[in-house]
Amino acid sequence: MKKEVTSKVKRIDTKVDKSRMKRKDTDTLKVKENVFDEPTLKTLYTLSNKGIIEAIGGSISTGKEANVFLAEDAEKDIAVKIYRISSSTFNSMEDYILGDPRFRNVRHSKRDIIFAWTKKEQRNLVRAKEAGLRVPEPIVAERNILVMEFMGEEGIPYPQLKDYRMEKEAAKEAFNIIINYIDLLYNEANLVHGDLSEYNILIIPETEEPVFIDMGQSVTREHPRSIEFLRRDIENIARYFKKYSINEDPHELYTSIRNKEAKNEENNL
Repeated sequence: MKKEVTSKVKRIDTKVDKSRMKRKDTDTLKVKENVFDEPTLKTLYTLSNKGIIEAIGGSISTGKEANVFLAEDAEKDIAVKIYRISSSTFNSMEDYILGDPRFRNVRHSKRDIIFAWTKKEQRNLVRAKEAGLRVPEPIVAERNILVMEFMGEEGIPYPQLKDYRMEKEAAKEAFNIIINYIDLLYNEANLVHGDLSEYNILIIPETEEPVFIDMGQSVTREHPRSIEFLRRDIENIARYFKKYSINEDPHELYTSIRNKEAKNEENNL
């Protein structure tokens, strides 16, 4: 992170609790916002003492369950995603977790569900990256905090697909990459994103390459609602790209992806 950054992230100027963790934009880091409660601060200090986080700055995004902050380690910008223990939409989280065979033994307390959710997103990102998708590379998951690669340049996050305008040819290429990512995710990583839309895809302006984000809710194919989620993901993408006069049939795209699953199963017999 350069010394001169955007007004979102102020200069680091205050040490916290005698640790190496420093804080920027003190108006942002308040317990009353239901983000930096005492257990979360302790976890941040632990990550700081391990050298994983050197400094934390302003908010990059605020979602239904989590806030993402720009931060830095010893060498580069990173992103710190903090799931809010006090205000997360617990019921929807539980639905995704309890249907996922990887988390059969998770207790049903809110705190345990959120900790499992954080670990789940880390695992999902690892599997997606190994399958060939462009996603933020996870660094570590600790309780309700996920540290990962910062997707942006010079402290500025890459734009969401919804905010990025491209020529039709570039849009068609981006559409094809996104559908291929859905395919790879399903047939190689054994996952369905589960909440894919123009809000959960970033675009790297230099290359106009899509990046999938927000994979905490992603489920395995064994999840009882995985097919429903797969259909919805494809329909959302097909709907959005109609604005570029790209009129692909969501059902045909869905069938093509599912047919590959059937062929893979036949080959394994």
